[in-house]
Amino acid sequence: MSRTFFVGGNFKMNGSLESIKTIVDNLNNAQLDPKVEVVISPPAPYLLWAKEHLKAPTVSVAAQNAFNKASGAFTGEISVEQIKDVGSKWVILGHSERRTIIKESDEFIADKTKFALDHGLGVILCIGETLEERNADETINVVNRQIDAVVEKVKDWSNIVVAYEPVWAIGTGLAATPDDAQNVHKKIREHLAEKLGQEAADKIRIIYGGSANGKNAPTFKDKPDVDGFLVGGASLKPEFVDIINSRQ
Repeated sequence: MSRTFFVGGNFKMNGSLESIKTIVDNLNNAQLDPKVEVVISPPAPYLLWAKEHLKAPTVSVAAQNAFNKASGAFTGEISVEQIKDVGSKWVILGHSERRTIIKESDEFIADKTKFALDHGLGVILCIGETLEERNADETINVVNRQIDAVVEKVKDWSNIVVAYEPVWAIGTGLAATPDDAQNVHKKIREHLAEKLGQEAADKIRIIYGGSANGKNAPTFKDKPDVDGFLVGGASLKPEFVDIINSRQ
């Protein structure tokens, strides 16, 4: 079935007001494929500025994280209502850097996902295996485990975009081949169909992340289960537009 192509730009802990202005200006002035949904995720201090200055109707903003409580004594965290208050429609949850560096568990990520969805945010849910897990042929077991934790708490996945991000391909310059990505995405969709039903699984967008760039993005365009990209470093560069337009 037809799923709207989705390209997210995760700036991570990068950028300044000046550099983010450059990125936003570039998106405002570019001829973007109108059939592609685009989300950029600057650091939290710049979310409101980005939202107020983006002009392209197909581009919105996402937070990079959210907590699983509405408010309270949680120093350094950001709430769903605060994210919505500055005009964001999306939040990235479960990114490998949160899982590996901050030690967020599958269950905690599932709790945060449910809380964000219940309070009106769309979730870009990141899953993926490490190099050691890949070498041990554990890729599918790992991504299924990460999915299942969310399935236990969330039955309606209509506002979730699943981002398959092999940890070994993030920031390394390495990338899964289009065939590798398609194979994993297909198995992810099959697992989602087992858990949620085929109709629901067919509607869920599964995007690829892991050193996607302007050069390799077009090589994925004929893969039926690759519904877009979650872009890291390349989202800070002009080539982000090439990734957005990679299906043209």
